[in-house]
Order: sequence, then C-alpha cells, then structure tokens
Amino acid sequence: MLKIGIFGVGHLGKIHLSQLVTMKDVEVVGFYDPSNANAASVAELYQIPRFTIAEELIQLVDAIDIVAPTTLHFKLCEIALRNGKHIFVEKPMTNTMDEAKTLVKLVEEANVKFQVGHVERFNPAFLALKSYNLKPMFIEVHRLAEFNPRGTDVSVILDLMIHDIDIVLSIVQSTISRISASGVAVMSDTPDIANVRIEFHNGCVANLTSSRISLKKMRKMRLFQKDAYIGIDFLDKKTEIIKLKTPEDEGLFTLDIETNSGKKTIAIDNPEVKQSNAIRMELELFRDSILQNKPVAVNVIDGLQALDVAHQILQKISKNLSAPSN
Repeated sequence: MLKIGIFGVGHLGKIHLSQLVTMKDVEVVGFYDPSNANAASVAELYQIPRFTIAEELIQLVDAIDIVAPTTLHFKLCEIALRNGKHIFVEKPMTNTMDEAKTLVKLVEEANVKFQVGHVERFNPAFLALKSYNLKPMFIEVHRLAEFNPRGTDVSVILDLMIHDIDIVLSIVQSTISRISASGVAVMSDTPDIANVRIEFHNGCVANLTSSRISLKKMRKMRLFQKDAYIGIDFLDKKTEIIKLKTPEDEGLFTLDIETNSGKKTIAIDNPEVKQSNAIRMELELFRDSILQNKPVAVNVIDGLQALDVAHQILQKISKNLSAPSN
C-alpha cells in the first residue's frame, strides 16, 4: 500500500484527490492547503485529515502529489526529497530555472521516483499514435482558452504552452537551433497570448500559438512529414492520418488525386482513440513506478527541458517588448 499526501486541493487538486481515493493500493493519508475554504469542503467530502504544516504530512507518507501554485513547487519538493519521499509534481516543475537545476541534483541524490505532470502525454488522441512512426518536419499548434483568473500567477507560456513544448520535444528528438517568440500581456501582468517558432537541428520547425483570452477553446496539433499529415485534437479526443497509400493500408478509405507526376492514391486513417482518464493514468503510472520499481513516465529531465525552452521563450518575449521602436 502506497501512503500518499496531496498538497493543494484547489480546482486541479480536487480532481487528483478524487482519483487517488479510488485507486487500488493507494492510501491518501491527508492533505495540505492553506485555504480554509478549500480545506473545509475537502475534509467534509472525503473525511481526510487536513494538515496545516507541510512537513508533518510529508513525514507520514511514502509519496506526495503536489498540485499547489507553481511558486510553492520547489520548497515542497525540497522538503520531500530531503526526507526521501517520492514525488509527483504538476507542470511546470518549478517557477525558475535555478530551482529546476537544483531539483535535478536533489532527485539524483535522493534516488526516489520523481514524475512531472505533463498530462497531455496521456491524452487518448495522442496515445492513439503510439505505434505510428512520427518524424515531422513541420508542426503547427494552437492551444486557446477562455480567460480564467485561476492560473494567471504564471504566463501563458508556463500555464498552457508548456504542454505543447513537452509534446513537441518528445516527438522531434533533436536539439534546438533557434527560437523566435512574441507575446503580449492583456489581462494579467504576464503574457496572455504568444506565438513561438522553434527550429531544430534536424530541420523540423514547430510553430506554437497559445492564448488564454480567446472566445473559444482549441487544443490542436498538426504534424506534417514526408509521407503524411497527422492531426491531433486534444480537446475533442480525435486523431486523423492522411498519407500516401501503401500495401499495408488495405481497408482504409482512399482517394485518387491526379498530379503532374501521375496519379497518387491517398489513404485516410482514423486510429482508434480509446477513451481514458489522462490524469488517472499518469497517477497510476506514478504509483506503479514506486510499487514495481519502474521508470517514471515523465522524468525530472523531461520537466527540466520543457521548462528550459519555456524560459528561453519568455526571455525572447521580454527582449522584444523592451526593444526600442523605430
């Protein structure tokens, strides 16, 4: 039985808690949250003890789940690691790069399981492509959300775009040669909308747009590679592949197109998207990594790399905003 404590029971924390309390081989020992309103509702609904001192809860558990504001991530992780506890921490891993680099060293020294909550890795639409050979040369991403004051403690880069940064880095598997970025703060003190171009040494280019002041929601990624176009709708959980037909594509819907070099046959594939709960899946994998001594699904280096790119983007935006206009 894995004894776990949850830190932060706001909107997302409550979702985590609802999954953990029904999970096999998991015992939720208690929760920590400085908000009396959050604490009262959770304690009443789940009959789980509230702790007002983080260290006291950490001492009683094998692992902690951090769903607190990003500014608190490092301190909670540091205390837990110095006590040899396993950690699941929501993205972004930390607030600053210095904190992230220190955390990497602490994780290595503590020799514990440390997983970062990049939940889109477990989105059913993305998982449907697990067996497909992804080698994109151009990626286009739009992640748009309606304005919500919750989450504006960090920029749209760390709040929304970091999901796509992580996915892109996991797909491309190449080092970055250049980053261009522009962004604007509209409703908060940090950028609320941004457009970013990431160029990789293997020739791939990723164009990412994120906004938290949109009138509609959108979470779409389009991959273009030599033999195919792949569309992923993270919001509606749909995936489609349009590619040149091969002998293995018998049974798929096909379309003949006349080109200057002759007739081409296009095959359209809609891979099966198995419905699942992405948050539950990532938490179950975290549990299994501890109880079965398996590697975590998204490790501390993954978290560091995504955060590093996010901060490079923020620096580019800051530099552009401060540059004198002609």
